[in-house]
Amino acid sequence: MHDHSHSSDVSSQRIGWAFALNVGFTVIEFIGGLFTNSTAIMADAVHDLGDSLSIGTAWVLSKLSKKKADSSFTYGYKRLSLLGALINGIVLIAGSIWVLAQAIPRLFDPVMPEAEGMLALAILGVTVNGFAAYKLSAGTTLNEKVLNWHLLEDVLGWAAVLIVSIVLMFVEVPILDALLAVGFTLFILFNVVRNTWYAIKLFVQAVPELGLIERVRKELLTISSITSIHHEHAWSLDGESTVYTAHLEMSSAMSSEDQLDIKNQIALVLKEFQFLHTTIELEFPQEDCRDES
Repeated sequence: MHDHSHSSDVSSQRIGWAFALNVGFTVIEFIGGLFTNSTAIMADAVHDLGDSLSIGTAWVLSKLSKKKADSSFTYGYKRLSLLGALINGIVLIAGSIWVLAQAIPRLFDPVMPEAEGMLALAILGVTVNGFAAYKLSAGTTLNEKVLNWHLLEDVLGWAAVLIVSIVLMFVEVPILDALLAVGFTLFILFNVVRNTWYAIKLFVQAVPELGLIERVRKELLTISSITSIHHEHAWSLDGESTVYTAHLEMSSAMSSEDQLDIKNQIALVLKEFQFLHTTIELEFPQEDCRDES
């Protein structure tokens, strides 16, 4: 059994680390961009400012998601973490489009920045953002995965700045900066769109994993007393905690002892799927399903 409370605490700590590092480095980026006359660094600073805001939002929502279930939110507040992932995905998509809007014109009108200052900032950027990405890489929640793409984008961006700054110290080819910026932003944009689409699907309660319902049904039907299954539903609260419900039709009426045995068999089958909540309805011959219209 998972210790969901401990997992949530660790997740919140990791996001807190990422937030603190991102805010601090964003300030450094704005100052460094002014001194190096690098539009690429300034663009990344604005992008990082958006990252900081969205990471801060995700951190607050992650902490709120630990609240226990109550009469208003009977499943608890875990879906707030999913909301954080959705907000971050949207912010990152918007930020990536903004970076592309800044970088593409530079392909036609490149500006030569101060290469030595770019190199120093790039080394610091790769170190800070790389450490933050490492801290979040152990995360399993969708919130942490989306945030990790924020930080991975920054690491790749600074790696590009590092390479370009070294080249520009020897050869005056400023267009390289714009080319790399466009390349890594498109790569990140593709992955973030994919993760954001997944968050949207979870938000509207799509099955969290392809083929999950079919696998569960196949395992349950190995129990001889179960003849068929209907009203199967599976949805995820936060990309990590899944809920499953189903109506199981029995082959014959049975005693309370036999029902208890069947329930134990069902529990054993469902245990391997590690659902957070399961609700199973047993239906016997000649019994009408109360949920059918």
